[in-house]
Amino acid sequence: MNLKLTRPICFFDLETTGVNITNDRIVEMAVLKILPDGSQEEKLWLINPEMKIPAEAAAVHGITDEKVADAPTFKQLASEISNFIIHCDLAGYNSDRFDIPLLAEEMLRAEFDFDMKNLKTVDVQTIFHKMEQRTLTAALKFYCQKDLTDAHSAMADTRATFDVLKAQLKRYEELEPSVDFLNTFTSRRKSADLAGFIVYNKEGKECFSFGKHKGKTVDEVLEKEQGYFGWLMNADFPRYTKKVLTQIRLRKFNQG
Repeated sequence: MNLKLTRPICFFDLETTGVNITNDRIVEMAVLKILPDGSQEEKLWLINPEMKIPAEAAAVHGITDEKVADAPTFKQLASEISNFIIHCDLAGYNSDRFDIPLLAEEMLRAEFDFDMKNLKTVDVQTIFHKMEQRTLTAALKFYCQKDLTDAHSAMADTRATFDVLKAQLKRYEELEPSVDFLNTFTSRRKSADLAGFIVYNKEGKECFSFGKHKGKTVDEVLEKEQGYFGWLMNADFPRYTKKVLTQIRLRKFNQG
């Protein structure tokens, strides 16, 4: 079953120096863009992370310091990447929890504005976990009867993710082949940022999801404990989370 698209959707995968959204960097990015007419475009970027690639990370994806020594940095590629995915929805495997937040960090680190407000996302892993609970390799075998022979290669993982979603749409009649439906189906608890530090309560207000102020609204905390905002800005939180906090604070200031 084909996806019913009203605008392009970009399936993408990142290979990185590690799994810390705040501090790790992208070393490879693959994007498979599916257009509403069914045509496809691919992009693959090798990226110099401007830091040493840990041996344990290189052992997984095979990308070493030597391979990226002459590659452009993310800052040098930010405009090209943004132009390719702009006005597209985003999809991936575990992308809501990892790939999209890390991509946002890289964009903001490169001083390139990145806003998710008008984008819908589809996390193929969530569909799989709700239905079967397996890994991408097992998902490809289960749904497509294929072996993922080049696992942890960004483009191989990206193509596999798209293949799995198409097979999921064919297998489960309850899944609608629209980004609107899949976005809702794969969404976890709705958050204002990407990393889940700021979530919405039942009234639709932004609340902290961690620490001593867990469950309290951001507006309430920032009003009663004015130094907390400064602490958050200086602490080791994702840049996108800090951007959202700043927007909330400015909104309150402008209302006052």
